[in-house]
Amino acid sequence: MKNEFMAQAYKEAKKAFKEDEAPIGCVIVKDGTIIARAHNRKVHKNCAVFHAEIEAIQKACRKLDNWNLKGCELYVTLEPCMMCTGAIVNSRLDKIYYGCKDPKGGALVSNIKFKRIKNLNHYPEIKGGIMEEECSKILKDFFKAKR
Repeated sequence: MKNEFMAQAYKEAKKAFKEDEAPIGCVIVKDGTIIARAHNRKVHKNCAVFHAEIEAIQKACRKLDNWNLKGCELYVTLEPCMMCTGAIVNSRLDKIYYGCKDPKGGALVSNIKFKRIKNLNHYPEIKGGIMEEECSKILKDFFKAKR
């Protein structure tokens, strides 16, 4: 099931690639059904906060008419940054699945060991490395073409 949902997040990443955005995609799942999907739109919206995770969280909150996403899982192609990790904590998502690590900006395991931060009000389960090769390759291809 995890690969199926990550494959959907990957489809979102491909949309971002076609829109000349960093190819990162995200889906949010509740009870085995995708309730939100999004991809990076930072360039399109000319604003740094439009990461795939933020867009997906907003859509899921609207869908459920609730800021609290307890019972939901987030699948994202790249390890979330500090901003997105903060939004994940604040929205109470149960589980986070990511494709590849982000050695420059990752805030779950790469740069910040999220689980070591004391006194947060919520700690989602974290699992990485799902479709890692594909998720890494699309990012490398995108940035290689930019150079």
